[in-house]
Amino acid sequence: MAAAVQILVDADACPVKDEVYKVAWRHGVPVKVVSNSPMRVPDHPLVERIMVSDRFDAADDWIAEAADGRTVVITGDILLADRCLKKGATVIGHNGKPFTSASIGGAIATRAIMADLRVAADGITGGPAPFAKADRSRFLQALDEALVRLGRSV
Repeated sequence: MAAAVQILVDADACPVKDEVYKVAWRHGVPVKVVSNSPMRVPDHPLVERIMVSDRFDAADDWIAEAADGRTVVITGDILLADRCLKKGATVIGHNGKPFTSASIGGAIATRAIMADLRVAADGITGGPAPFAKADRSRFLQALDEALVRLGRSV
């Protein structure tokens, strides 16, 4: 019997937790909300809060260890996305754009370039674009599609 589909949320600074719950409940898929600080989660049998230590990357390490081919990982962290893709997980960014094995190399390179630019600009940066309604809508659609696809592969 195939392992059940699950959703792992890199919860610190995740703007789409409520959307994750909504889609997960509709599909009957369990959600593990992973953070290194106390966080409120709905009192629901499909939602589990996982609190890890405050050690640097503890949440990322927990998620990467738990991820597999039946897992959808929600994260904005490019390096965590890379680790989870290597374990066969489906990875979706907060803006609904999937991380894939074809796109992750470019994302890592862009991350490195931006880090260098921030150093060169003495820390001055405009930051990421504000989270928009279109991002939320794209996220809902991407998560729904991922769960349907994984549900079919049982």
